[in-house]
Order: sequence, then C-alpha cells, then structure tokens
Amino acid sequence: MIYGRFRPRIPAVVAIAAVVFAPASLSARAEERTVNFYNWSNYMAPGVLEDFTRETGIKVVYDTFDANETLETRLLAGKSGYDVVVPTAYFLQRQITANVFQKLDKAKLPNLANAWGVVTKRLATYDPGNLYAANYMWGTTGIGYNVKAVQRILGPDAKIDSWDIVFKAGEPAKIQGLRHSHAGFRR
Repeated sequence: MIYGRFRPRIPAVVAIAAVVFAPASLSARAEERTVNFYNWSNYMAPGVLEDFTRETGIKVVYDTFDANETLETRLLAGKSGYDVVVPTAYFLQRQITANVFQKLDKAKLPNLANAWGVVTKRLATYDPGNLYAANYMWGTTGIGYNVKAVQRILGPDAKIDSWDIVFKAGEPAKIQGLRHSHAGFRR
C-alpha cells in the first residue's frame, strides 16, 4: 500500500503484477527507487527480487506474512507503508469493501493485456470489473486420500467423487480416523 503523501489505496495483486511484469509501470515511484512489498512466505523464487533490482534499479523491501488475517490487520490499521501486497482473492473482496485500495490506472499497466482471461474472469468474482487487482498467482485446492483406508472405513464400494465427504453433514465423522497431524476435516 502507498501511504504518506499518497492516499492509502493501491491494488494488492495488480500492483504485484506491475512490479514483477511491468517495471515501467512504477515510473511514478521510480524516483524513490524503493518498493515495499508484503507477500506470503515462500512465494518468491530465490534471486527474483535481486534480479528485479539489478534490471530496474528499484530496491525491493520484502516482508512476508503467514495468514490473511495478519495482512488484513496491518492494512486495516492504516499506514502500513506497503506499496504492494498479495491478499488471497476472498480477502481482497473484504479489503476492497473496507476501502484500503485505490483503483488501478490500467493505462499504466500495459502488461495486463497478457493476463490469462479465464483467471481474470474468476478474480472478478471478488473484484467486479477488476478495478483494484490483477492475478499474480492462482491455485486450486484438492483432496487426497488413502484409497485402502477409506475403503476399510466406508466399505469396498466407497466413492470419493465430490467434496461431500468433507462438507456434508455427518460425513466427516465417518472418516475421522483418517486425520493426519497436518490436516483435519474442519468446517
């Protein structure tokens, strides 16, 4: 987020796209030669930020967070000092509603033309019109399970062909014995 002389509202995910893919879009801030970037841990490959600085002359101050709530708390408190942040899409919607981002000036983001239309459309679910954000990353959550263990508990004809086993009332109780220390069936 940009704070201080600027109004505290710049788009999270789009600003990242601008930093990573369109360095020229930072020309308004180039004279400061620093961008303050707040991102999930482990989202940047080693060397990317150093390469960016070498290629553009813009230093990146890079901080990480481990939960959407951490990011949101910092943003809603105001004056975070961040120019670029990376919220998850459903948190982005809440932050837009809270008025913490400014609308994108798409004329300064020519590489948005290279965005994947399918994902841009999905992001519009959270940011109607894609006014505040652009996709930086997209992921999908899946379910993995031990077929033999499920068949042992639910029977040899057990089918896992939907999320009902996780979300339908009563179903998670049937597979509680499959819980692992790194995952659980919570609703």
